[in-house]
Amino acid sequence: MHPEPITMYRRPQLLAAGFTDHELARMRRAGELTSVRRGVYLASPEPDDPDGRHRLQVRAAMTELATGAVVSHTSAALLHGLPTWRMPLSRVQVTRARRSGGRRDPRLHLRTAPLRRADITTADGLPITSVARTVVDLARSAPFESGVVTADAALALGLLTSEDLEEALARCKGWPGCPRARRVVAFADGRSESVGESRSRLAIANAGLPEPVLQWDVRAAGGRLVGRVDFGWPDDGVVGEFDGRLKYGRTIIGDRDPGEVVFAEKLREDDLRAQGLTVIRWTWDDLAKFAPIAARLDRALA
Repeated sequence: MHPEPITMYRRPQLLAAGFTDHELARMRRAGELTSVRRGVYLASPEPDDPDGRHRLQVRAAMTELATGAVVSHTSAALLHGLPTWRMPLSRVQVTRARRSGGRRDPRLHLRTAPLRRADITTADGLPITSVARTVVDLARSAPFESGVVTADAALALGLLTSEDLEEALARCKGWPGCPRARRVVAFADGRSESVGESRSRLAIANAGLPEPVLQWDVRAAGGRLVGRVDFGWPDDGVVGEFDGRLKYGRTIIGDRDPGEVVFAEKLREDDLRAQGLTVIRWTWDDLAKFAPIAARLDRALA
């Protein structure tokens, strides 16, 4: 679910409503108006989070651009509700179906590229590249890890299929970054359920470890479900778990006490070990330097 769009006002609208430039300046100083872009105002404070601020910047930029501009790349991913791991949000990203005329300034990156009807949809009332085109565009232009995170999320959320990605990739044949996008599409897997799991999967592959089973249902001898684990090597009796910690926060667990959740997780891990499994956990910090975790996994698998 996307947040409700926030109403913005352009300077000509406010002048036509009877305000003067002197009054607008006073209202900005008083905090009654927030300048989103030159000549575009918000009658409330800007959102606290970077994603929310970028969405506002997108809406403000689109009021100034001529017909034919389509929100794309990182900006489109945000409007689709997809993660933009380590992708800068300083510029609004748009594309026009032209051969030339692209430009980039501190607030806007306007690209030119072919846009077919199947490549365009709408979100929040704005023209935007389709999920498949957005994922492929980012796979072509963003770092490989970032492209994988976005592609995994789009598949996990059911916003597209692998076939959709292949078709969008075929339409971009020969474009800059296409070989990298092909690698992203081949590696993408909708069974990764979070940014951390996507990054973990890539770290495991980069370490040269055997490919794990994702979301492995571990069962006891009688068929009882012990738990679903992030990564599993069933033949070797090894379990890998990414501990993002957020699952212990109030936003995820609702009214449950965090201590109770941690204790329940400990009991679950004890149960996994009781099945003869080796359990190895890692965190966000470990992903930055994965070699020690990779070594532990390698020893366990050996």
